Amino acid sequence: MNAETNPTIDRVVTSGTFSLDGGTWDVDNNVWIIGDADECIVIDPAHDPAAIVEAVNGRTVKAILLTHGHDDHIRYAGEFRELTKAPVSLHKDDWMLWHDVFPGTDPDNAIADGDTFTVAGATLEAIHTPGHSPGSVSFHLPSEGTLFSGDTLFQGGPGATGRSYSDFPTIIESIRTRLLSLPGDTVVRTGHGDATTIGSESPHLDEWIARGH
Repeated sequence: MNAETNPTIDRVVTSGTFSLDGGTWDVDNNVWIIGDADECIVIDPAHDPAAIVEAVNGRTVKAILLTHGHDDHIRYAGEFRELTKAPVSLHKDDWMLWHDVFPGTDPDNAIADGDTFTVAGATLEAIHTPGHSPGSVSFHLPSEGTLFSGDTLFQGGPGATGRSYSDFPTIIESIRTRLLSLPGDTVVRTGHGDATTIGSESPHLDEWIARGH
C-alpha cells in the first residue's frame, strides 16, 4: 500500500426493498467502496453481496461500516461479512434495528462519534448524525473532500423522518451543526440517488425547516 496514493471511491448501485412500520418499498441503494489495489472499506453493502464482492475484486475488506440500521442497508450485511470475513460496525443506538433483522446476534463493533477508520493511507471519521434514525452516522473523508451521508442528507434536503425512531428537529440539528459546518466544496455521497455538495445544500436549510419534511 502506498500511503501517498489517494484512495479510489467506487459506487455500486443495488436494488431491493425497504420495510418498516408494516410497509415495503422498492429502493436503489448506493454502496460505497473506498480503498486502493490491496484493501478497502465498504459502506452499506445493500441487497446484492455477490455484485459487491465482484467490485471489491479480491481486495482485503478491512471493515464494513453501516450508516444506520434500516433493513435495506443492513439485511445483507451478514452475508457480506461471511463472504469477506470483515467486521461489521453500527452505532449502538441502532442496534435494536439490527436485532429486528438478525435476532439474537450483534454487530461486531459499535461506532461512536469521532471514531476513525484508516484505509489506503486515508482516514474516515464517524460523525453521529441522528434524526433519520437514532444511530445514523455520516463518514467524513477529509483528504478527498468527501462525506458519506447515508440517509441523513440528500440532494434537495434531509432524509425522511416520518417513520419509527425518526425525528425531524433532530435531523435538522444534526445537519446544521455537524454537516453544514464542513467546507462548502465537500462532495456528499448519499445512501440513495445522486451526489451533491455541502455548498449546494446549505443555503436551503431555512426552506427545509419551513417545509418540515
